[in-house]
Amino acid sequence: MKTNLIKVRKTGLASLFFALGLSFLNVSFAEESADTKGDFARGAKSWVDNCTRCHSVRDPKELRDDQWITTTFHMRMRAGLTGQEVRDIIKFLQASN
Repeated sequence: MKTNLIKVRKTGLASLFFALGLSFLNVSFAEESADTKGDFARGAKSWVDNCTRCHSVRDPKELRDDQWITTTFHMRMRAGLTGQEVRDIIKFLQASN
């Protein structure tokens, strides 16, 4: 009985963290518009305007595409970026990589 209760709690917590993660990523399962995919020019501007506040400008080739995704999602919270700004920055970095 105790084991089943622990499994239920773990499953509930995993579902909660998954749901919270989706809300932080601003994920929408609705039809995607052009904006939701990111814009190269806006991404370049957002990258320079936001990232250079604390960091020196880095070459987009310093990290792989998957590493830039992880980095931008981490920095979204720290820099107060919107979901669209993150998508734009990722688009810029991956296209420049």
